[in-house]
Amino acid sequence: MKTRSLIMLMAFAVVVLPSFSQQGLDCEVSFSAGYGSGDFAPYYISSLKHGRFSSSKNLQAEISVSRAMNKGDRFSYGYSADVIAGYASGVGYERYDKDTEGWVCHTERPSSVWIQQLYGEVKYRGVFASFGMKEHTSALLNQRLTSGDLVESGNCRPIPQLRVGFVDFQDIPFTNGWMQIQGEVSYGKRLDNGWWRDHYNYYNDYLPRNEWYNYKRCYFRTRPSEPFCVTFGMQAAGEFGGISDYYSKGVLVRTDNKPIKLHTFFQMLMPTEDGGEGFYSGNHLGAWDFRARYRFKGGHEVAGYFSWPFEDGSGIAKQNGWDGLWGLEYKAPNKGVISGALIEYLDLTNHGGPITHNPADYPGTSITSHVSGQDNYYNHGLYASYAYFGMSIGTPAMMSPIYNRDGYIKFVGNVMRAFHVGIEGDMTSSVSYRLKGGYRKAYGNSSIPFVKPIHLASFLAEINWRSKSVKGLSVNTQLGLDRGDMPCNSFGAMVSVKYNGLLNF
Repeated sequence: MKTRSLIMLMAFAVVVLPSFSQQGLDCEVSFSAGYGSGDFAPYYISSLKHGRFSSSKNLQAEISVSRAMNKGDRFSYGYSADVIAGYASGVGYERYDKDTEGWVCHTERPSSVWIQQLYGEVKYRGVFASFGMKEHTSALLNQRLTSGDLVESGNCRPIPQLRVGFVDFQDIPFTNGWMQIQGEVSYGKRLDNGWWRDHYNYYNDYLPRNEWYNYKRCYFRTRPSEPFCVTFGMQAAGEFGGISDYYSKGVLVRTDNKPIKLHTFFQMLMPTEDGGEGFYSGNHLGAWDFRARYRFKGGHEVAGYFSWPFEDGSGIAKQNGWDGLWGLEYKAPNKGVISGALIEYLDLTNHGGPITHNPADYPGTSITSHVSGQDNYYNHGLYASYAYFGMSIGTPAMMSPIYNRDGYIKFVGNVMRAFHVGIEGDMTSSVSYRLKGGYRKAYGNSSIPFVKPIHLASFLAEINWRSKSVKGLSVNTQLGLDRGDMPCNSFGAMVSVKYNGLLNF
């Protein structure tokens, strides 16, 4: 039934949609084959790929048809359908069997067929609205070279959602173009219940399902045509609603239902106390973002940026020390041996301090002060961890739940530090390269530290060849190497053949 529905969907996209368009459809077809020595694909091969790859061995075909919006038109619309099919090797996960009161190992692997993107969008003047599953990447960072945005990185599959906002930065009235604003708001529904059900250990903690997703962003920017330009603002995300089944030593002890009402959507947009006592609806997280860029006369650009994470008010007030992503970037004016490079440092070791205390949690306590620490980034006590289909929605540098082979659904190493570099350039007019490297070390989370820290050194070398005789044809080769236990040693290679062209009707 799933296969038949997907075939009908692609037939609709290829045959019916062009009748609504006076321009050709963009069609992209790709075939990828990857092989690795470990259970998981090397870190840099799997990260920031919108959840396409996680296993060490992959054979995958992808086809997409799309119509892009024309941002120059007063009114425009677009749409896309993107389907992936293939095979991936399985990974063993532990699960508790209450009948035998023992642990068993079961193998899980990605679906053989899934819809990667399916959306429609429309714009009028400077505003837009989109509905469906669409891939989103960082609005602040260089997506090709960065280690990943802290809030919405493009590391996991797209969440189906309704998103509205400004198409691009818009001039703020009465500033004569010296100040611009850009913002977006979205509400979405998670569709990964089955993934969590298949990978959970059914022994401790809880199993979430049917949760909703919220994202919002507001950035300000000075005039970009000037040599010196600054972008700053906040982005935030949240999880709300849904149901959680709590287990203790393999026994279901309670079910927590978090109903959604109309005012819940407003509370996610502008968080307010729900019933007082310092509690808010949903799980909120985000980052303060800043980027300063200077363009020299020859066109060379240098930029410095930071992204400061927060999980609650203490983080918003920057009471979490040096926690954040810090980076320096260089961009050349033209293609060359080095067209772009960056270096980043990620520190997530403060978490607002080691202690949290809310007097409302302890009726009759003599300690009436509220201590807001132990932020436990990307984790929560009532909602799912900040991951979709097991892959981190935020930075992939923090080891995602998909790598927890014991079936634990949370981030186990969010107290961490990381160092990352990225370089890209062109060797010839048809051959380009990209290099990434980094080192990560994790100490556990803010509640449960590791007995011994885990670490990983990673490296990626990528060569991309574009055919001169066949327009739109390219071949991409990647070699990835991991050394450490975050999650494991791995060496792998991936080759992708891609063709992109217009279908004219």
